[in-house]
Amino acid sequence: MNGIHDMGGMDGFGPIEREADEPVFHEPWEGRIFALNMAAGALGKWNLDRARYMREQSDPVEYLTLGYYEGWVLRLEAMGVEFGLFTREELERKRTALAAAEKS
Repeated sequence: MNGIHDMGGMDGFGPIEREADEPVFHEPWEGRIFALNMAAGALGKWNLDRARYMREQSDPVEYLTLGYYEGWVLRLEAMGVEFGLFTREELERKRTALAAAEKS
């Protein structure tokens, strides 16, 4: 493989900075996304290989600019639509409703 996801050993990205006593999840939503991915995977619609493939298809700029769990959100959305768990329209309606609720 030679995609953006396969950067192991590439020069120019600097050292990986490790956070002392780093928590498993930095924000509560990260834990929820992890749990949603595990629950959705348990439905048996896809396997780990398919999930990894979806991640590897990420846009390179998106892959480098999004946080780790932000990428999980996009992958779960894409697979949910692909495997018929929900539609793009349903997803957009939910986003709109959440944004409206956040403003009020």
